[in-house]
Amino acid sequence: MFFGRLANFIKPELWGRETDAFWGMVFPGAGPLPRHPSQLYEAGLEGVALLVVLAILVRLGALRRPGLVTGAFGMGYGLARIACEFFRQPDAQLGFLFGGATMGMLLSVPLLVLGAALIAWSARRRLSAA
Repeated sequence: MFFGRLANFIKPELWGRETDAFWGMVFPGAGPLPRHPSQLYEAGLEGVALLVVLAILVRLGALRRPGLVTGAFGMGYGLARIACEFFRQPDAQLGFLFGGATMGMLLSVPLLVLGAALIAWSARRRLSAA
């Protein structure tokens, strides 16, 4: 995911919303105003931060609970995606949907629910010997 988001930044595509922050960038094809480099935000959260959290869970023995790492990944990715969507420009053909949500936010909700369900299921199971 990290490298995919870096590729989105290099191409450039999937840029962020307009900003007056000093780190805003003017992307070719996105108009003259600076925008959030949302691809880098996503690379950081969906790539690096999520990898670190999952690595810590594994070091703490999460692999002995089947479903825990997968559930944590689902919840972590869903939360990271929702957070990043606040800075990303919505798809032109979709725009903002009801309540100001984007399609990325709405598609992350089932992933959050599935991740939480896997974590709950994992917590109820006996520890594996692995």
